[in-house]
Amino acid sequence: MTRSILDDHSDKTVQVVGDIVETINSIDKSRRKDIAFRLSNVLDNIVSFSGDSEYYCVCLVDLVNSTNITSKLSYTKACMYYGVFLNTMSIIAKEFGATVVKNGGDSLLYYFPKTSDSTNKHVFKKVLECGRSMIELRDIINDKMSKNGLPELNYRISADYGHVMLADSMTSFHKDIFGPTVNICSKINSMAIPNTMVIGDDMYQYVKDMKGYNFKEIESFSIGHKHSYSVYSLSQR
Repeated sequence: MTRSILDDHSDKTVQVVGDIVETINSIDKSRRKDIAFRLSNVLDNIVSFSGDSEYYCVCLVDLVNSTNITSKLSYTKACMYYGVFLNTMSIIAKEFGATVVKNGGDSLLYYFPKTSDSTNKHVFKKVLECGRSMIELRDIINDKMSKNGLPELNYRISADYGHVMLADSMTSFHKDIFGPTVNICSKINSMAIPNTMVIGDDMYQYVKDMKGYNFKEIESFSIGHKHSYSVYSLSQR
């Protein structure tokens, strides 16, 4: 049976994630305590499932240039490289209320169930806070990667809001997520500068007035019935 990188809990991988936990705790205990707790337990079940077909915020975090990077690593180092990325991103996402549904080896797809209530602006803000936390924690993660002889992680984050369908996966024991929102989220990911976040126009309509963030339109593209669909970069004020 083929093992998923998410099942890679070798002593070395656990040690690296554990070191990240300790560093996060020592830097900002009040803000990162819950995230650190989840990072310390890498054996938790990562993938969850909901049988609903709903409107959700969907996000994708994707490693940059990972194929080229891991081609120069040993098998053990490559497993650690992917394992640390997938497990840390998964646990951070879950801390902000996300459900992780799929990993593509060098990417993680997740959604926020509570965003089905489009009037609840607080949960939409959590989507942005989740992406910001992933970016802010990158220096901490990469410090531990370097100390263990691993290349640094660079990644792009994308998010959009829309109709999401869930169904049984034919290739795993978990549910799969699909639909136009997932497709758009995947397509706009490459428009982000490494270590930044972009959002689609449907998501933008719900968060554009939120304090503490700047949104800049970076590109528009045609897809399906959306003849001109805007994409926005996200930065903190």
